[in-house]
Formats: sequence, C-alpha cells, structure tokens
Amino acid sequence: MGAPENAAGPDILRGTLDLLILQALSHGRAHGYDIARRIERSTDDVLAVGEGSLYPALHRLEARGWVAATWGLSDNNRQAKYYTLTVPVRAQLRVEKANWHRYSSAVTAALAARPAR
Repeated sequence: MGAPENAAGPDILRGTLDLLILQALSHGRAHGYDIARRIERSTDDVLAVGEGSLYPALHRLEARGWVAATWGLSDNNRQAKYYTLTVPVRAQLRVEKANWHRYSSAVTAALAARPAR
C-alpha cells in the first residue's frame, strides 16, 4: 500500500495541496518557488511540493478566482509570477481549515481505533 517506508516523503492528498497553498499565501504575496519553500518549512520538510504539482494547482486556484497573479521581479532580478489570495477566499480559507481539522481528526480516530469485539 503506497510507497515503502524509506521513500522520500508522503504524497500530498488530492485537495490538500490547494489548502496548503492557500495557507502559504495567507502570509503574503509569493511566487511559486517561495510558496513551495513555505510549505516545506512549515512541515519541517516532510512535504515537498514539486513543480509538476504546484503550478497546475496554482493555475486551478487562479481559474477559480481564489488567487490572483501578477508579474514582478524576484529577489534575483528575474521575472516571476506572484500570487496573492483574493478577498473572498480569505473567509473561505477559515472554512477549509476547519473542514481539514475535522477530517484529520476523524482519520486519526480511525487509525487509533481498536477492533470491535
């Protein structure tokens, strides 16, 4: 079931990446690489977000109107697309976080459950 124990890290569940991106952007405007680093740092490098997952998720969130994007110069003076949360999604983020906490608590309870006798 899934990757062996010595694999680099767990796969991010579908839908979870969107929540992680929104949370990373709740701290302010960022370009893709910075978003990935924020997620990695906030999870003590347990979750690594690759470009093949990150950019499609950012485009999906932009299409939904949850993030806005503008071009600007990065710290190393290169063009980069910067993302910010839209105003309506700030309230939605609180709802999504509450849903995630309820879901993760249920999974934790199920994993800790003892077999019925």
